Amino acid sequence: MTLQFRKARLFTTIVFGLLFSNSVFAQDINEQVEHRYADNDGVNLHYVRMGSGPLMVLIHGFPDFWYTWRNQMGPLAEHYTVVAMDTRGYNLSDQPQGIENYTLDILVSDVAAVVEAEGETSAVIVGHDWGGGIAWSVAAMRPDITEQLIILNLPHPANLVRELAKFEQQHENSIYARNFQQPDYHENITGDILATGLARGDADLFEKYSEAFGRSNIESMMNYYRANYPRDPYTSGAFLELPEVQAPVLQFHGLLDTALLAEGVNNTWEHLAENWTLMTIPGVNHFPHHERPELVTQMMLAWLSVQRSPR
Repeated sequence: MTLQFRKARLFTTIVFGLLFSNSVFAQDINEQVEHRYADNDGVNLHYVRMGSGPLMVLIHGFPDFWYTWRNQMGPLAEHYTVVAMDTRGYNLSDQPQGIENYTLDILVSDVAAVVEAEGETSAVIVGHDWGGGIAWSVAAMRPDITEQLIILNLPHPANLVRELAKFEQQHENSIYARNFQQPDYHENITGDILATGLARGDADLFEKYSEAFGRSNIESMMNYYRANYPRDPYTSGAFLELPEVQAPVLQFHGLLDTALLAEGVNNTWEHLAENWTLMTIPGVNHFPHHERPELVTQMMLAWLSVQRSPR
């Protein structure tokens, strides 16, 4: 049996074996996870854990918390030790005051602290939206702790700067981010407003998000943008200073995303030293792991199986 055939058979087995598992795990994910904390220079970072095997760290975006990965964690935990973070400012993690506590290097060190808390030296790093920005940065700044990198709907940060600098559609669609950078804008936002957008009419989901955002600090959420999001004239900043990513990359992008346009994925290879797999998903918006959970989970596992197979 050739190596290529074995890989293809493994890919097929994973894909079809997961078709009926995601919804079962998602029904009671809260009862299956173990709650833990990591310390990063006095800041306590909450995360949930399940499964066994190689470590995988899942990083949510804005506005969200660990529960965003509810459809992925069960199936992934059959193969990995899966931990899903509440990033600083969110839900049960600490909420330090001050923009200086939300710079990119500190957000990267938070992920490193979680890896260390699990007694590991490296992990598969996964991120969506702002979590994707953190994940890209972890892979670039801490290649020693990054085995593979999986990104959902966040172009490479340097590509986002490139698109903003054109002062075209991406710049126009990013007015929300420029609003978030204003000093008092957090006073215009409530946890229930954020929860309503994510729940999409699901009362149970609204309750979960409302509770989590009620514990969160909206000013901290805005500080991610104030400390790191690119600013006019888009010629400097931490996003443009990231080293080349050394890990293999799987990237998902929902093509209906209006916050982060698909043009941002163009020429991503210019920032990568290893292989890059791009899955664009027509008909899907900013949350592919919510809108097409089985597809995302299946592709993650299948791609990782190929990356980890002997070459």
